[in-house]
Amino acid sequence: MSRQPTLKQLRYLLAVADAGHFGQAAKACFVSQSTLSAGISELEDLLGVVLIERTSRSVLLTDIGAEVVRRARATLLEIEDLMAVCDASQKPFTGRMRLGVIPTVAPFLLPPLMKKVRDTYPDFQLLIREDLSGHLVDALHKGELDLLLLALPFDAENVDSAVLFEDRFWFACSDQHVLHTRESLLPDDLRGQDLLLLEDGHCLRDHVLEACNLALDDVSLPFQATSLNTIVQMVASGIGVTLLPQMAVNGSLLSGVDVSLKPFAAESISRDIGLMWRKKSPRVFEYRALGELVSSVNPG
Repeated sequence: MSRQPTLKQLRYLLAVADAGHFGQAAKACFVSQSTLSAGISELEDLLGVVLIERTSRSVLLTDIGAEVVRRARATLLEIEDLMAVCDASQKPFTGRMRLGVIPTVAPFLLPPLMKKVRDTYPDFQLLIREDLSGHLVDALHKGELDLLLLALPFDAENVDSAVLFEDRFWFACSDQHVLHTRESLLPDDLRGQDLLLLEDGHCLRDHVLEACNLALDDVSLPFQATSLNTIVQMVASGIGVTLLPQMAVNGSLLSGVDVSLKPFAAESISRDIGLMWRKKSPRVFEYRALGELVSSVNPG
């Protein structure tokens, strides 16, 4: 029987393809660069093709290399699912799960969720990665994550998702702002305002605009931030106004900050929080059970 590629060799190849650099790929695989390079050379010898063009400045996949990478990624995902099938056949919440969470959800849901998981399922290992939605979806497709907790909808292929709960938006301004005296607001009240939003790449930015049926041209953007904490401080200083999700309002985000909150007259001014996983995953039952735990700790 002829030799076949090892899973380790395939992982080395994918690491180089993703990093575009042998040194960075070696660090990601926790091996030396010489070990990783030797592993890929062995894979090329075994397959009888050149997978990677090596130059002094770059690492490029050959045409056949790109095809092998595509098939290797699918193979490793199948291996992940095979392991998941075995895990799912045992008692739920006894193995490990890799969960990706977006930054506008993580600070408000993760602390109570992790405590509840630890108290209820002490043998269960929940590994967390916090990142932007697009990066998390990429990691999900690569098999680096099992499940995502994010704001929906988010456009992605070959995934299933489930909405857990609605997260309403609140209007936030300083006590000196002209809208401070209003009992409630309409989306049209935001037109022409200095609206503080997270920078491009944060899905909260898009969900705020979509929920209010606004385009970027409808508002002024004096400042774009990387965190809600920064935005709240800017609002308190009278720099502009913003919209905050219910879970942030009910959390500790506004502690010690003088900001006025106003509801919207329309209850539909909100975002949905839910889960996303790869299609045909054998752990759907476990994912949904974790979703019930997430809903139970929702501060909203």
